[in-house]
Amino acid sequence: MAGLAESGSNPDVELLYDINGLAKDAPRWFDRVMEYVGEYGIVLALILLVVWCWWSVRRKGAEDAASSVAALVWAPLAAAVAVLVNVPIRGFVERPRPFNDHQGLEVLVSGKTDYSFVSDHATIAMALGVGLFVANRKFGLVGIGLALLEGFCRIYMGVHYPTDVVGGFALGTAVALLLSPIAMALLTPVMSAIERSPRGGWLIKSRGRSRVGGQDALIPGARKETAGAEERDLAA
Repeated sequence: MAGLAESGSNPDVELLYDINGLAKDAPRWFDRVMEYVGEYGIVLALILLVVWCWWSVRRKGAEDAASSVAALVWAPLAAAVAVLVNVPIRGFVERPRPFNDHQGLEVLVSGKTDYSFVSDHATIAMALGVGLFVANRKFGLVGIGLALLEGFCRIYMGVHYPTDVVGGFALGTAVALLLSPIAMALLTPVMSAIERSPRGGWLIKSRGRSRVGGQDALIPGARKETAGAEERDLAA
């Protein structure tokens, strides 16, 4: 892998120069925006997207809410597992950062002294996006789109080769999908127990009344209690 990086005639390096070259032609303020977005912004946006999806699932209060929340819990856990898996991969490949082997790159973030393959940011972003897709396709497609943007930003910033990003996408996707059945088997019973808990049930389903279309909407189970109260009134 390191040998490929040393050659300036392979598509990986050529694409690196093409994308990073955009930073040289862009205004300084735009580079600063891309620096923040690529380093912190997209990962933060993905976390907020997971929270938004959880809030939506909780408010709907569907019968499968426990399994949906379990899938959402798995998304950040998958990202953490993928990063841990990446630790030995980086140590085995030992690929230097592109700016160490190639001149003329516009490096927007300094202080990167670790290895380049696989990109942690791309791994985390895609694991979150795919994990979110497992829970909710609409939110998941947005998450995967943000993950792709994260990969572009890492190349634009001059801190990763395109293959570093592709490797991160593959690793994040593999962990999120392949370990999903095991994670769901472990997390769903836990979320179901929390749902039945008097104190923690609100984390899975919204409790109480809400107004929908100007009318009162009852939480699941409330209709039965109301019907019972009406029967008692008739009996009286």
